[in-house]
Amino acid sequence: MPLEMNRDVFITCAVTGSGGTQDRSPHVPRSPKQIADSAIAAAKAGAAVVHCHVRDPETGVPSRRLDLYREVTDRIRDAEVDVVLNLTAGMGGDMVFGDTENPLPLKEAGTDMVGATERVAHVAECLPEICTLDCGTMNFAEADYVMTNTPGMLRAMGQMMTGLGVKPEIEAFDTGHLWFAKELVKEGVLEPKALVQLCMGVPWGAPDDLNTFMAMVNNVPDDWTFSAFALGRNQMAYAAQSVLAGGNVRVGLEDNLWLGKGVLAENWQLVERANTIVSNMGARVIGPQEVREKLGLTKRAPAGG
Repeated sequence: MPLEMNRDVFITCAVTGSGGTQDRSPHVPRSPKQIADSAIAAAKAGAAVVHCHVRDPETGVPSRRLDLYREVTDRIRDAEVDVVLNLTAGMGGDMVFGDTENPLPLKEAGTDMVGATERVAHVAECLPEICTLDCGTMNFAEADYVMTNTPGMLRAMGQMMTGLGVKPEIEAFDTGHLWFAKELVKEGVLEPKALVQLCMGVPWGAPDDLNTFMAMVNNVPDDWTFSAFALGRNQMAYAAQSVLAGGNVRVGLEDNLWLGKGVLAENWQLVERANTIVSNMGARVIGPQEVREKLGLTKRAPAGG
């Protein structure tokens, strides 16, 4: 399949994530106000989309609390800057097994398994324009942790998202995840012209080498919209590679803490650098309203609107 560079690119900023990064950088936002402020600064730097998790304000530990999502959502929508809101729905499928000789029962620390309705409760509450759908199960970095997304769970969550009028952003960590996402579209669980995020370099999913990336790109249907990112030091290289392959860009502290060797980044700085890379390639960075038109999104009014 011939590839064509994307000339109209949107940037997503993944603001905080659910990894254990809260004590590795003072710039990783914890409280709803910090997360919203960081998202707003990223939007001012050129991010058309902000992808948000929430954390316990005191400990920084990832959370699924509805009140935290509600506060983040309201603060972003009440801001003077316009931006497309993308909330994670990836939490609630975490299984941590015991040792190799005694895998059961599951360890309480780190295990967080809930039903489909609870996993999308904050999406139903806040009605973001986009929410994520991690389209598969995988061993995820730590030795005995499995990110669990069964076919039945994904069908249920996907139907709920579609019914709410929220566009799922398919998060694909390997080629099989794209295979199943296409099946969800075929079954009518997800609408055609889907949105997908190619997640590269996450242990133990798709490695972030160029051959694997192109295998992922070549498995994205022609009428879908895709974006891509890589973890750590390859974050900015993938900003360029994704645009060259016809895609869009994701950067942010969820995926990379560093601006350069020994220099911790803030979200707006990562967005600013990605903006410069895209612009210097001869592409145009588009804003939130163009993203809504491109993806068929519905903008929600502020809480007081």
